[in-house]
Amino acid sequence: MFKIDQASNRITPLEAKRFGELGFTERKHLQEWLENYPQALAQSDGEELLIIQKEFDGFDDTRERLDLLAIDKDGNLVIIENKLDDSGRDVVWQALKYASYCANLKKQQVVEIFQRYLNQKAQNEGGEPADAEKLLLEFLQADDLPSVQLNTLKSQRLILVAAHYRKEVTNTVLWLSQFGVNCQCFKVTPWQAGDELFLNVEQIIPTPEASDFMIGMMAKEAEEKSASHEQKHRHTLRLAFWEQTLEAFGRSDCSLFNNISPAKDHWLNAGSGISGMGYQLIFGKNEVRVGLSLQSSRPEANRFVFDQLESMKLQIETAFGNELVWLPLPDKIACRIQYEKSVDGYNKANWPEMIQWLVEHMTRLEQALSGPLEKARQELRTANLNKEAVQDAE
Repeated sequence: MFKIDQASNRITPLEAKRFGELGFTERKHLQEWLENYPQALAQSDGEELLIIQKEFDGFDDTRERLDLLAIDKDGNLVIIENKLDDSGRDVVWQALKYASYCANLKKQQVVEIFQRYLNQKAQNEGGEPADAEKLLLEFLQADDLPSVQLNTLKSQRLILVAAHYRKEVTNTVLWLSQFGVNCQCFKVTPWQAGDELFLNVEQIIPTPEASDFMIGMMAKEAEEKSASHEQKHRHTLRLAFWEQTLEAFGRSDCSLFNNISPAKDHWLNAGSGISGMGYQLIFGKNEVRVGLSLQSSRPEANRFVFDQLESMKLQIETAFGNELVWLPLPDKIACRIQYEKSVDGYNKANWPEMIQWLVEHMTRLEQALSGPLEKARQELRTANLNKEAVQDAE
């Protein structure tokens, strides 16, 4: 690895170091880094991991503790084991034991584990703890806990982190992959250039090419499995609701959803004139919602447009006729502006009133935002933050 000096147009080598010689430890440093930035272990662009516990020792009849416990967007528990400069020869066996312990955890137990983690963080930081179930459902984009596929059979993932892997470890990991055990090895190397320190995190097993193939095979297997009764019921329900909703929009003055097809998801999106930033209808068990979701691939562009609109908040809310909920979501890529109504959503007798509410309030929201959105689009072009979004809108 080399450092580029643009002024002299030369490169100078960085020096690979061992964690031990730099004074770094597994628990105080590497674990802390990964806890606060788990995306360093993302197996693909855009994957997110949510840390739900560290130094977890809540297993029955054993005092063993795993380093980090996370969950991925598919509801799979992820066991993360860190070993600094040398993996040791028993790390795979250790991780497999933890996976077997975690395989028995029920949904409510996972929520409770996450809540204890949030409580401890709040105590250390001197704040109020967040609600674990709410954060988990938001991360998984689910309506409620019963609808979530969480920690299902054989879904546990293993992630091993070390600077050096012994051959017996890599051979075992590769052998386990043949039996569908999802195990990844990340090589972490500290580098030094003068007083500056750098960390390289590289997935070595499976290689990116093999990983894509394995993910494709797992996706195919999942596709071929029949959905659970609960999922099928909810998908059927949502499809029927959106069919009726889109028919109502077709008869209204709001043309946003004229070319949108009904879907099994709990949301429908329509374009706003800026790519990646669209109007959104939400149909949930306990609420219906209208909103504008700013979720382009450029977080800075999303926040820029959000700030532009928020500066016109009084004008927008006056035109809309109600106060809106403004969600900058600083820790996430997307920002949202929304308005919601509590309902008993899965009671079909309530659907006509819910649909009428969605049509009325999305019509008002579009009218309230159309002018400010155009102004924000022009400002976005001037700021040159998101050329693709502006070009797509044109």
